[in-house]
Amino acid sequence: MIIRIQPSLGVPIYLQIESQVKHAIAAGALRQGDALPPVRKLAAELRINPNTVARAYQNLERDGVLRSVPGGGCYVNGESPGLLRSEKLRRLKPLATQLAVEAKHLMLPREDLVQLLESSYDELEEGQ
Repeated sequence: MIIRIQPSLGVPIYLQIESQVKHAIAAGALRQGDALPPVRKLAAELRINPNTVARAYQNLERDGVLRSVPGGGCYVNGESPGLLRSEKLRRLKPLATQLAVEAKHLMLPREDLVQLLESSYDELEEGQ
């Protein structure tokens, strides 16, 4: 798994790491039980503070995406987080709003946006 950060995006680096790990899992590049790079190693590769990587890993563990083994690293969790539908929707709402605002700003018709989202979802399902 390759993680690339872009400081110029205006998105905090720890959120970029979280997003890329989640995407790798959704795309099937990471599977249940796969180990993630150790915090210090990933921080050195990305040339960032280890606390930033640790924060991303902690958030992913809190969300049930990863599980950590004391002294043994972080692994992709095989169990789904089992969140309530309302919690899932609450987490996705800011992303959906951002996507809608961008589409509106670009004057993209609603139908094109929905088609784009469905196509992206289909691509993820095909990769599994």
